[in-house]
Amino acid sequence: MTGRRSLPVPEGLDGLRLDAAVSRMFGLSRTTAADLIGTGAALVDGRPAGKGDRVSGGAWLDVDLPGPAEPVVMRAETVEGLVVVYDDDHVVVVDKPVGVAAHPSPGWEGPTVIGGLAGLGYTVSTSGAAERQGVVHRLDVGTSGLMVVAKSELGYSNLKQAFRDRTVDKTYHALVHGHPDPSSGTVDAPIDRHPKHDWRFAVVADGKPSVTHYRTLEAFRAASLLEIDLETGRTHQIRVHMAAVRHPCVGDLTYGADPTFAKRLGLTRQWLHARRLGFAHPSTGEPLVFESDYPADLQAALDTVREESA
Repeated sequence: MTGRRSLPVPEGLDGLRLDAAVSRMFGLSRTTAADLIGTGAALVDGRPAGKGDRVSGGAWLDVDLPGPAEPVVMRAETVEGLVVVYDDDHVVVVDKPVGVAAHPSPGWEGPTVIGGLAGLGYTVSTSGAAERQGVVHRLDVGTSGLMVVAKSELGYSNLKQAFRDRTVDKTYHALVHGHPDPSSGTVDAPIDRHPKHDWRFAVVADGKPSVTHYRTLEAFRAASLLEIDLETGRTHQIRVHMAAVRHPCVGDLTYGADPTFAKRLGLTRQWLHARRLGFAHPSTGEPLVFESDYPADLQAALDTVREESA
């Protein structure tokens, strides 16, 4: 269904944000709806509106719906640094290097975990969108560490449910600016796209519930090494939450880190690593736990911070 559509906002959607209303009315994802509104493709009572504007029941909505998206091509590739740490008939666990996306997406031409697995001869589950088959969770391109991919349909459905039920242990280590007070605690703040910059996320009042638990492992002169456990898995969650409490991840220039400090440590990305991943095997129920060492760039930066604090 493409082209111009004009219809009134149902009374049941009264008071919703425009992006949520467009998503509900036309069966689009919230992100697609927000992107569409950002291009000026939606009018409310004949006037341009922002994605966060509230709509009224009965208001007249005009939307130019996009045509079908160009298919994302899945290709087998050699991904330097991608390490398989566990493999059976149902799951494959990898240690993802920095600079690698979880799966192909429009506009991304770099390496992917899914492409790397295909290049190594692995076959993954066919569940999920074509470009995300087998993917049950993701890591940012700039975040390294452990990620599990489903190989069987049973593996996919049970792992997806485990992530929804929040029974998966996702533990990260992050080097952040300053010293969080208290040294251990919880950040419980909703996250959604930044109201002014769609390429960033932020804590916003009507965002999705997001909960991050942290504890300080080591405190240095200008930074702290934290262990972080996630209850939820929002995009950029750790980066957004730590920036919101004024302790951004070192090297994370997108979310307010000091560029001079990052340059001195030789960092070109955020100091954030998916350190531990634990889950019940989707077929046997056996508990599986994996750990990943810090990659060379993060270890070198941490060593420098330790030396300067000695």
